[in-house]
Amino acid sequence: MTPARVVNALLIAVVSVAACWAGLDIWTGSGRDPLPLSWPAVAGTVALVVVVIAAGLPVRRWVHGRRDRALDPLVAARTAVLAKASAYGGAALVGWYLSQGLVLLPDLVGARRERFIIALLAAGAAVGVSVAGFVVQHWCRIPPDDDETPGSADPDRDSVR
Repeated sequence: MTPARVVNALLIAVVSVAACWAGLDIWTGSGRDPLPLSWPAVAGTVALVVVVIAAGLPVRRWVHGRRDRALDPLVAARTAVLAKASAYGGAALVGWYLSQGLVLLPDLVGARRERFIIALLAAGAAVGVSVAGFVVQHWCRIPPDDDETPGSADPDRDSVR
């Protein structure tokens, strides 16, 4: 599996901001109220950060040599996939929440001001999801063996042909 790249995540965030802002601008431009945004959105996004980090900790411990418990390879692989999805999914969420803030920006009065603050906090939490994904992805890397040189084949190893 190829690792998630920061450049790709930034591109996803930019495209997400543009697309969501255009859609929300059309929505509100036709006289409709902005979509609801509440504090549970921020709390749920922060909870996602905690879940991603918690999922990565056992893999990190195992990679760093604390192998008192067995690590199921399937769990490690799923953790790596979760990390990559979080890196890119968090970037998409950043775009969604920032676009909601951009739509509210021209008229920050009353409840719209609170929604704007919630949108900014949710965008910050979404950045946390993306960063957590990149961190856990880094934790899932197995360091190369010191005694092996790149490209050398071990004749004692069984190979599948």
